[in-house]
Amino acid sequence: MSSQHSALPIHTAKPDRKATLNLDPYAAPDVYYGASHSPRQVAKSRTYSAIDQRHSPLESSIRKGRRTSHDEHGKPRRFLCNVRETLKTLLASEDTDHNIQITIDDSGPKTIPLGTAASGGYRSFDVRGTYMLSNLLQELTLAEKYGRKQIVLDESRLNENPVNRMARLIKDQFWPNLTRRIDGSNIASVARDPKDWTAHPRPRIYIPRGAPEQHEYYTRIALEHPDMNLDVIWLNDPPDHDEYVRDLNSAPGLLAIEMERIEDTKDGKPDYRGLPFVVPGGRFNELYGWDSYMETLGLLVNDREDLAEAMVKHFCFSIRHYGKILNANRTYYLCRSQPPFLTDMALRVYDRIKHKPDSLEFLRKAILAAIKDYYCTWMSPPRYDPTSGLSRYVPGGLGVPPETEATHFVHILTPYAKKHDMTFDEFVKAYNYGHVFEPELDEYFLHDRAVRESGHDTSYRLERVAAHLATVDLNSCIYKYEVDIARTIRAFFGDRLHIPKEWHVPGKDEWETSSTWDRRAKKRRQTMDKLMWDENKGMFFDYNTVKKQTTGYESATTFWAMWAGACTPRQANMMVAKALPRFEVHGGLVSGTEESRGPVGIQRPNRQWDYPFGWAPQQILAWTGLLRYGFEEEAQRLAYRWIYMCTKAFVDFNGVVVEKYDVTQQISPHKVEAEYGNQGSDFKGVATEGFGWVNASYVYGLQIVNSHMKRALGAVTSWDTFKKMTEGGEEHAIPEPLLFVHVAPHVHAAANGHVDSPQSYHGDHLGGSDPSMHAGSQADPSH
Repeated sequence: MSSQHSALPIHTAKPDRKATLNLDPYAAPDVYYGASHSPRQVAKSRTYSAIDQRHSPLESSIRKGRRTSHDEHGKPRRFLCNVRETLKTLLASEDTDHNIQITIDDSGPKTIPLGTAASGGYRSFDVRGTYMLSNLLQELTLAEKYGRKQIVLDESRLNENPVNRMARLIKDQFWPNLTRRIDGSNIASVARDPKDWTAHPRPRIYIPRGAPEQHEYYTRIALEHPDMNLDVIWLNDPPDHDEYVRDLNSAPGLLAIEMERIEDTKDGKPDYRGLPFVVPGGRFNELYGWDSYMETLGLLVNDREDLAEAMVKHFCFSIRHYGKILNANRTYYLCRSQPPFLTDMALRVYDRIKHKPDSLEFLRKAILAAIKDYYCTWMSPPRYDPTSGLSRYVPGGLGVPPETEATHFVHILTPYAKKHDMTFDEFVKAYNYGHVFEPELDEYFLHDRAVRESGHDTSYRLERVAAHLATVDLNSCIYKYEVDIARTIRAFFGDRLHIPKEWHVPGKDEWETSSTWDRRAKKRRQTMDKLMWDENKGMFFDYNTVKKQTTGYESATTFWAMWAGACTPRQANMMVAKALPRFEVHGGLVSGTEESRGPVGIQRPNRQWDYPFGWAPQQILAWTGLLRYGFEEEAQRLAYRWIYMCTKAFVDFNGVVVEKYDVTQQISPHKVEAEYGNQGSDFKGVATEGFGWVNASYVYGLQIVNSHMKRALGAVTSWDTFKKMTEGGEEHAIPEPLLFVHVAPHVHAAANGHVDSPQSYHGDHLGGSDPSMHAGSQADPSH
């Protein structure tokens, strides 16, 4: 049973039609282990008698050790399994390290005989190899979760093309199992906070003054269910004063987000339901900042624009009532934001829902929210540096970051406690409330909070200096805000957008025009070019606003400038020629170079956003930026490397999908020991959620690689091998057996242009357009 705990029951995709006896062998678990396996029909139910013409008999032979999934009569082979007994036998024989997973680390015989359904279990067939055995473990674990004691299992579910399997699981299981709502149906569980270190932890929901309907709603829920012990609390307005937020740490709670009104209660009282959102991993219940943008890119590939639209609405609610897109919707994040992606997120969603009657109003609210976020968060002190004209990560806050245990900083705080002759706990309390004065410690936590706001926590690029840095990543995002807002005002709102009272920022005009935003974008791009660009190294560097010089730390965030369109075509060419080779490794892009990170050891441990680790957001933004400037070959190569690495770990390690990877490792890249471990690797039997932005990167990347690459990836072929295979020319690109690999319908549709791909966002789609379409574009030679 998985230890990736979810606040909601496991969900899977709903069937598009009524379950029949001729069930798709690749159906989602709730369908596959549902009606078709009723107790009285289990032996007869899986009568998938005709070979689906989409699947080739050679499909299952693409990996070594795999055999055809058809019996001697040409019918798909099926196995009759007693779930609990088979699980027990399988684990006893194959799980030699006793972690309830079957991986290449196990030393079992790598084979198990299963009785065939056609013979009533009398005749057996050997299932062999780590991949098929681990898939068997996963399927049996799922069947047990659905209460099945006996099942008929299609062999095609065990030897499924791994790329198709991973993409299918992301679409049918991972996204639904990462989906949350916040309302009366689950507030008692989701509002509880494992980071509530207070003496009396309990569920608390804080309501902004501008949402009285939510206060009334949650108050009713609390009265109707006193056993919840739910506190419903008004939030101050404004809610982000440092002292107020610090004081909330004595009673931390969840912050309300967007809801939708539904049918009134039987008593005639207004009733509401929380809009859904996707969390980063199964242990989370909060709406996170830049994770949500990355997840949206994958959700749109999987036709879940409903979820993506809801997440944009949550961000608009957050900006309107809390002043910013929060790190996450907990009280201790009220002073902290994250990298801003709202405009690109909203425009991509709008492009998919523009046929809906209220779509333009959706876009209007999103742009109004982005404008407020721009003014209030990123262009206001202390985040805005008026000398350079650039922005920095400088969140507010006092004392020790409350979402971490005080012991997290024991090595930092202990010397100060001794200095003041206090116990550790006494000093932390005294420091948080200003009873002791330690400027050096203030400086340390100023930068620590800035690192957390950046999303890149932690990295030697930012350590002890983050709040002074105008980073490439942040200013690229803000540049994208500026060009997107300009273009949207011009294209959709008659070049004159009225700012209603609820969105108006004091001191700003009540009308916005594109020309103002055009000038801002042009000025920021020129400033980035002047202060951040290094001609010799061919990349952008973070700018220290105190020392007034670049840091020289080589980071993959340089490619964010390409994603945003903030660099010239010439600079893009130089980055591909000079910078890209410094970051490209076995599994794609590494976060930073080893040279910049410097030596590590006991006294200087590795940081998870440094070499040798790679993260999905860096891959996604680099791919998109490369495509934007016409570097399709490079984008495909990098996407191939990343997808191969994820697929190889998925095949060899029981379907694992994790938060981050060591992209320099070819055997077990998911085994990351730096700092916070690796979310998504600790499960029993079957992984049910993956990790949000890695799920997104996988399905998004599959839209970038070509069909030959998909086939080779399905055969788990490394980039170096694939390159050698294709050096002889297109006609020799793929060995004959690989031409029969089944491509899942949604992937096939995407490859043939039926799903919007990153390449389609070149000019006629607003989600991320050609540089020449933007105001002040670098594609214009006059600039």
